[in-house]
Amino acid sequence: MRNIVFIVLIVLLASCASDKPKGKTEAEILYKEAEELMGAERYILATEKLNLIKTQHPYSFYATPAELLQADILFLQENYIESAAAYLLFRDFHPRHEKIPYVVFKIAESYYKQIPDTIDRDLEPAIESLKYYDEVIQKYGDSSYRVEAEQKIVKAKTMLREKDQYIADFYFKTKEFSAARYWYLDILENHQDEKTRNHAMVRTILATSKLKEWQPCLEYVEKFYSSVDKRDQKEIKSVKDECQKHL
Repeated sequence: MRNIVFIVLIVLLASCASDKPKGKTEAEILYKEAEELMGAERYILATEKLNLIKTQHPYSFYATPAELLQADILFLQENYIESAAAYLLFRDFHPRHEKIPYVVFKIAESYYKQIPDTIDRDLEPAIESLKYYDEVIQKYGDSSYRVEAEQKIVKAKTMLREKDQYIADFYFKTKEFSAARYWYLDILENHQDEKTRNHAMVRTILATSKLKEWQPCLEYVEKFYSSVDKRDQKEIKSVKDECQKHL
């Protein structure tokens, strides 16, 4: 019986040994093991293998790919703050690496994944994601990441536009007309959506009227009247008449 157990144990050990990835160096073997573990979603063990490359083989060919794989693992673990930092560090240390277009795209993705679901929360990650998606398009426009970057840009800009209008409308509803006008003018400077711009132009005129700033009110009417929708021109004309009465 003992002989049978011993034989089974030998077979199992031989099987495990044969399953181990082959490589010319220990660093290569560790890297391939990390890849396999990552594919099996065993991220902690994969990270341990990559750390061994970093500590025991820091000058090997696989030291640099290991850095990028660690960033990928952080992203897959949904540790997006850490993955953004890891990808940024990789870009800074390896600016000429062949995978830099991928790295910049993953930086953008790491920030994009941090964008909250609702516009009433901090949208700073959306701003950061736009910066790196734009870099993908401007510097690596012929890469395979361009189309997805363009799609994500639209979504991020939509959230930022909606957030700005939300703030402006809040101030208008609470009769903080000076603050409201500031935000509506900011919308006109930074956003191109026609519906949003129309809303901002009308509200800028109305807010100025509410502030009883009659001359600036007329100036805004003259500036925006021909640009707003025809259905809003009647209201603006009424505001214009009111402002002229007080001059």
